[in-house]
Amino acid sequence: YPSGNLAIIITRQRDQLICVVQEDERRTAKIRALFQSDGRSTCYYPNGDEWINMSIQGGQYLDQAGNRVRRWMWPNLLPGPHVPLSPIFVSLNRHVGVRILAQDKIFISFLAMGRQAKFNMGTKVQVGTASQPLPPAQLGEDELLLLAFRVRILQLFDRMRGCLNFPSSVQWNKMQPPMYLMTQAVKILELSMAADISDELRNSIKAIVNA
Repeated sequence: YPSGNLAIIITRQRDQLICVVQEDERRTAKIRALFQSDGRSTCYYPNGDEWINMSIQGGQYLDQAGNRVRRWMWPNLLPGPHVPLSPIFVSLNRHVGVRILAQDKIFISFLAMGRQAKFNMGTKVQVGTASQPLPPAQLGEDELLLLAFRVRILQLFDRMRGCLNFPSSVQWNKMQPPMYLMTQAVKILELSMAADISDELRNSIKAIVNA
């Protein structure tokens, strides 16, 4: 961002790419969107509530009250009728926008100071008629909370090291968390979305990770 804060991170985890969009903040880098090359993606409202969620089958668009406004299925999956996608464009903030045109055309655009960068995180993921994708392994409520608190504690330790190494708050307030902590935070959010838990607990996990 023009402020110097990190806006977009693209990293490789095993055999897939992960794109993380962060909010323009100094002390806490809240996750505004997560895109994965395996077909799963999520965008969040500024308060952390789910905005858009996409999977290998399709996606849904929610309003800020949590009501489903739109739902669609990707046309290249199983034969038969499907709900088509109408193009979607959302602005995560004044610099980052997301345009969803098709499963393989999901664009993240960044615009600042007259310059633009654009990334396509869409992918063609085929699902055979004979077999459905296996559901991801789900963790229990206690396990998810423990993982979230572990990441939060590591974040606090990293901030303490920053305070010791850079006594001036002007310097350490601008420091970004290490990449491995960002990756762990993203993974926990992903697991909480897939788990069969209450919205209240899911929001608590988001608050702990993004505190």
